[in-house]
Amino acid sequence: MNIFSTIKEQVVASINALAAEGELPSGLATERIAVEPPREVSHGDMATNAAMVLAKSASMSPRDLADKLCQKLRECENVGEIEIAGPGFINIRLNPSVWRNCIKNVLQQGTSFGASTMGVGKQVNVEYVSANPTGPLHIGHARGAVFGDVLATLLEKAGYEVCREYYINDAGGQVDVLARSAYLRYREAQGEDIGDIPEGLYPGVYLKAVGEVLSDRYGNRLMTLPEAEWLEEVREIAISEMMALIRSDLSALGVKLDIFTSERSLVDAGEVDACLQELEGRDLIYEGVLEAPKGKKPEDWEARPQRLFKAVEFGDDVDRPLKKSDGSWTYFASDIAYHRDKYKRGFPRQIDVWGADHGGYVKRMQAAVNAVTEGNAELDVKICQLVKLMDKGEPVKMSKRSGNFVTLRNLVDEVGKDVVRFIMLTRKNDASLDFDLTAVTEQSRDNPVWYVQYAHARCNSIRRMVETQMPGLNIGDKALASAALDRLSDDTEVALMRIMASWPRIVEAAAEAHEPHRVAFYLSELASAFHSHWNRGKDEPELRFIIEDDPEVTVARFALVRAIQTVVASGLAIFGIEPVAEMR
Repeated sequence: MNIFSTIKEQVVASINALAAEGELPSGLATERIAVEPPREVSHGDMATNAAMVLAKSASMSPRDLADKLCQKLRECENVGEIEIAGPGFINIRLNPSVWRNCIKNVLQQGTSFGASTMGVGKQVNVEYVSANPTGPLHIGHARGAVFGDVLATLLEKAGYEVCREYYINDAGGQVDVLARSAYLRYREAQGEDIGDIPEGLYPGVYLKAVGEVLSDRYGNRLMTLPEAEWLEEVREIAISEMMALIRSDLSALGVKLDIFTSERSLVDAGEVDACLQELEGRDLIYEGVLEAPKGKKPEDWEARPQRLFKAVEFGDDVDRPLKKSDGSWTYFASDIAYHRDKYKRGFPRQIDVWGADHGGYVKRMQAAVNAVTEGNAELDVKICQLVKLMDKGEPVKMSKRSGNFVTLRNLVDEVGKDVVRFIMLTRKNDASLDFDLTAVTEQSRDNPVWYVQYAHARCNSIRRMVETQMPGLNIGDKALASAALDRLSDDTEVALMRIMASWPRIVEAAAEAHEPHRVAFYLSELASAFHSHWNRGKDEPELRFIIEDDPEVTVARFALVRAIQTVVASGLAIFGIEPVAEMR
């Protein structure tokens, strides 16, 4: 249960009641009403802008409307204290029983607490990673992989039906380069001294394994053949081997994907042709000449007629070319067809997770999706900024390298997948991220993943202490369900309940904004509040979780502990992280 949604419903019901009584005009639009935590805790548990947004249409001053609304809200069972602030904001304090009921809800629902129905009946496609199949994934790919994977799980928590997708860019010139690079390694596997890798080919040692596969399969049969006779077959094998490597890397990171879609398969099936024919039939493609890009000298610019998409009509800055000078389709043309294909498969909601170097591509792709679906689909593009690998605050390169970049597998092997998954979400996706190898493995409150895991493990340690110090005390599920929660009255205990009660709201808000980092921030807040309360017990014995001469309060406090542990586990589950039972 989202208590903020519940109170909003009560605010709207109060407005409708006032309208029925003739105190307010009927039919007031309530869509813009918000019920949110106040900026200052001292202002109450939540605040609403209802009077501010309705005052004009009600032909009433905000404070006068707020006064009427406050009188009506005081009749609600959940509302304790209520006051008007500033020009007409309403601050609300809830009855303590609301927070105590949160513990009961958590214990009843388990880790499903926080789940929402806001996305029920809605399909969404989340495309992420989609790296070219020309080598292993690197640390930059890790951030996008984690972001997309966790976002997909978050959306599922909010009730959406989610398809996780990887788009294989296997139709461009880069895969021909891959084939030539693999063929060179094949010759090496056949015993030839290939010397230095020629400029323009992929130098990575990871291609030696592909060369060995080719050598095992063909022996020396390819050695004397011209390129035209081996290129296609070598290309297919190289792509297959690279995708196997990529799948293995993603599995090591705990990343799940439902479908892998091939660009080449779309081209071969005629989907690109069909898509562009459709756009042409709607007069959205024309022959034209683009102006020189900003910063280009006239002598560097070739003004030539091109097939152009009318991207400006759909919000882009300039119209976009669809064919290269050699007559082949641009990447953009294939991408239009691909997103049209996603729409045809039943996904009017599409989310693409891209790397930092794709920022300039966003507006044109959104324009294309708008055009090709006739405004019936929406595309949200999330750009993941760069990850800087550090050690003790200094930029580093790991000793195990592939090519000239740090691989995803190296990183996972170094610190573990759970650490990578959590740390990648400790900053918003559009902000750069420093990944310090030393800091992320330290056992300190400055390490967010350790601090959150420690909260879960500490809850387990409290159970063990209860069982040791009060062996006859019943702390089973039934006992916790009937615990005397009114014994939980300290300010920090109530604060912990309030934080837990906000978990359903966090899930919904993060899912709606497509911002999974909010979950990391929330877990850090909950863990910090829990550890602080634990530390208070060192100086104030009456606040300790175990009071041996007061079994009633001990059971109540352990109910609070179990609820905290459950919410932490619920949040970590969204991250795909297994909560630890004990810290070593």
